Amino acid sequence: MNYITDPGMIETKSMKIISTYLEGLSLPPDKTKVFSRIIHAAGDPDYANHIRIHPDAIQDGCAALAGGSDIYCDVEMVRTGINKRELGRYGGNIHCLIADDAIARIAKDAGITRSMAAMRQFGDHMDGAVVAIGNAPTALFELLKIMAETSIRPALIVGIPVGFVGAAESKSLLETTSKVPYITVQGSKGGSPIAAAVINALLYMMR
Repeated sequence: MNYITDPGMIETKSMKIISTYLEGLSLPPDKTKVFSRIIHAAGDPDYANHIRIHPDAIQDGCAALAGGSDIYCDVEMVRTGINKRELGRYGGNIHCLIADDAIARIAKDAGITRSMAAMRQFGDHMDGAVVAIGNAPTALFELLKIMAETSIRPALIVGIPVGFVGAAESKSLLETTSKVPYITVQGSKGGSPIAAAVINALLYMMR
């Protein structure tokens, strides 16, 4: 059986196939790149029907990353999936506290998830930064609560938690109440690879 082994050719062919699913959506080039990366990461063209991008999200997200802003993640899988070499061009770092022993103790004592405790610990550091949530709806709920109660305003929220308990609701709340630009996927779809793909899409278009 013959198959493509060159990574560049595989990606080029993948993006060409994906482009056929985006025909008729009248997307501008920047949104096309984000949609394409999401669909590529998911292997699911149906995502095109559920992606929601705030009008200022791409511009503000790229500006923040280009200015050296850090990225704050809910889980290690998001951090792992982000292209650190590209991010390193601009001086930004990626932070995740989900595996921190202190966070585990705080979460247990407070009766909350570790991702919620991590968002609280990040606190003011998220102001002007990029927040990428790809797993835990509770992290997104907590971030929105923090924003409602404080002056903390991330430059961009990539809020794409996955699952059947709270995921759709947290993303709906993001769309309807967020005071800052966001990129999300409606419903139960999402996940760490999708959140990382969005960040990578922004980094690649910044080249």
